Amino acid sequence: MAEKKTYLTKEGLEKLSAELLELKTVKRKEISDRIQDAKELGDLSENAEYAEAKEQQSFTEGRIAELEVIVKNAELIENQEATKDHIQVGSKVEVESDGLQHTYSIVGSNEADPTEGFISNESPLGQAFLGKKVGESIEIEVPKGKLSFQIKKIH
Repeated sequence: MAEKKTYLTKEGLEKLSAELLELKTVKRKEISDRIQDAKELGDLSENAEYAEAKEQQSFTEGRIAELEVIVKNAELIENQEATKDHIQVGSKVEVESDGLQHTYSIVGSNEADPTEGFISNESPLGQAFLGKKVGESIEIEVPKGKLSFQIKKIH
């Protein structure tokens, strides 16, 4: 089965790569040391420190595996001139909704932070924006009702 592409900005890829390196070089060693120290305390069946360290090891190894797949399948988002023609992953878009101006950046799901204006290309709002041009309108159904957006500018 082919792995799903992960869209990332250069900064996002650097951040995830740094986290991966930190987990592999520092965190693994710390956990290994904790497990060794806990083993030296004796009976492992009633050793909370050992159980906690093993649980943390499992979580860390899972995160390492997840990050390796993300980094391996990363596709860099590059802000090219084409992004000014229509909205695509990597576009920054200015919209109007209910008389208010909003600016959103369309990013991959690993960098999404809606409170900061970073909308995932996989989210309903992100999907509604993709392919749209300046002047177009979109409507999206949300739990509170319908939201309408008018595309004002694409960066």
